[in-house]
Amino acid sequence: MLVPGTPAIDFTLKDQNNEEFTLSGHRGSKAVLVVFYPFAFTGICTGELNAIRDDPAFFSSDSVTTVTVSCDSGYAQKIFAERERFAFPLLSDFWPHGAVARAYGVFSESTGVALRGTFLVDGAGIVRFSERNGLGQGRDPQGWRDAIAALD
Repeated sequence: MLVPGTPAIDFTLKDQNNEEFTLSGHRGSKAVLVVFYPFAFTGICTGELNAIRDDPAFFSSDSVTTVTVSCDSGYAQKIFAERERFAFPLLSDFWPHGAVARAYGVFSESTGVALRGTFLVDGAGIVRFSERNGLGQGRDPQGWRDAIAALD
């Protein structure tokens, strides 16, 4: 797993609207919170993403943008985003299956999904915060808020 102080691995993935997101495209301008999650439409994942949706001023500001990543298809991401009113990018790591999750050290080979990995990448492209939880272990979004606040 990528740990704080290491360079983030660049990636380009498509979101629920088929728009490309490239991590390095934000270098020099703002930090990026990258939130990997296992499955769309599941309780823990929906709850974690609701925390982002419900605090847009914090998770999408002049200093930070938030993206989420799962191995679900872009089609599933689109319906999930519409159903839950998610306005932030839900990126699909569907093909090559789990390539970005693998690069970040948060892919479960036994289940074929991303684990609950979170990475805060600063404007210089360096990981400043990271965590990894298993499939049934929810994360506390307050840790994400604390990490973002510590960048200032």
